[in-house]
Amino acid sequence: MAEAQNIPVGSTTAGQIAVAAESTVATRMSAPPSFDVQDFPVPHGREEEWRFTPLERLRGLHDGTAVAAGEGVKVAVEAPEGVTVEVVDRDDPRLGRAGTPVDRVAAQAYSAFEQAGVVTVPKETVLTEPIRIAVHGEGGVRYGHQVVELGAFAEAVVVIDHTGDAVLAANVEYVLGDGAKLTVVSVQDWDDKAVHVAQHSALVGRDASFKSVVVTFGGDVVRLHPRVSYAGPGAEAELFGLYFTDAGQHHEHRLLVDHNVPHCKSNVVYKGALQGESAHAVWIGDVLIEARAEGTDTYEMNRNLVLTDGARVDSVPNLEIETGEIVGAGHASATGRFDDEQLFYLMARGIPADEARRLVVRGFFAELVQQIAVPDIEERLLAKIETELEATV
Repeated sequence: MAEAQNIPVGSTTAGQIAVAAESTVATRMSAPPSFDVQDFPVPHGREEEWRFTPLERLRGLHDGTAVAAGEGVKVAVEAPEGVTVEVVDRDDPRLGRAGTPVDRVAAQAYSAFEQAGVVTVPKETVLTEPIRIAVHGEGGVRYGHQVVELGAFAEAVVVIDHTGDAVLAANVEYVLGDGAKLTVVSVQDWDDKAVHVAQHSALVGRDASFKSVVVTFGGDVVRLHPRVSYAGPGAEAELFGLYFTDAGQHHEHRLLVDHNVPHCKSNVVYKGALQGESAHAVWIGDVLIEARAEGTDTYEMNRNLVLTDGARVDSVPNLEIETGEIVGAGHASATGRFDDEQLFYLMARGIPADEARRLVVRGFFAELVQQIAVPDIEERLLAKIETELEATV
């Protein structure tokens, strides 16, 4: 294992669900094809892409008043032998290839970072140990940029772990060569006051496979934009997400899968649990099948489990199809409380009510935890779920 390297980075009713119609065309056309923050108007909260977000809690990331300052954010990378870890300047040609910013915060991050991290896995390299990127906030405001690139037929697992306290806006790019396989586990385990806004952009090559697992627990406000587009036919993308939103927290995940080439697949599964007064989770799932994307096979699902009164979920699945020549396409969204039948079944077999509730929640998340495939992260996640549940019962 190579040594770690430090890299600088610049009033609703209980359990309410709101489902609204939202056009994927409006979403993708609202952002100009630009990396310059000056090309994006300052949001006011009335815009479709901002109407769920508490702008006053973004600490100035959305309007240009958040100036990089404070102790900063430390990034440490641990990578197996053969992986190249670099710190590059803004003019490096490898930056910005996976997609342009989707909103003003992403553009602000791209306009404001000073240096970027680039992790490269050479072609045909198959890693047996994960690449670990630890992002630890030490207060203040920071902007960051990270690129992970896999050469043709390379295989890797990358864990990006966010901890500490910070106001952070960042862009993360994943670029997969033909036939490559990449699994990314992004963990948001921030302290209570942290604010984290990020865009994750993946460009998936011909016959390549991309799997993203997003885990969100901490922070005051976390707003993430996972996005996928394809560079060649035969590619597959799986986007999984797990979030546990506590009292007062705002967790927002806004996804876009752009099927822009023929014969590609995608599968999206996000699940969340909420507890406490004013806990607010937002999930926007956009899938666009362009006219030229014949043979597409796609499905997306969001499920939410409301554990206490006072929590709110906004879940908006969107599917836009521009060609009839597809294999399959569908979406689903569901929000509810504990299944009384499950609880009764367990309690009838002598399991106490508190333990029965824990078993139901663990079962709810089980399929997503299994997707992580990094044992220490799985154990930590299960322990975190247990800690959150102790506050519920």
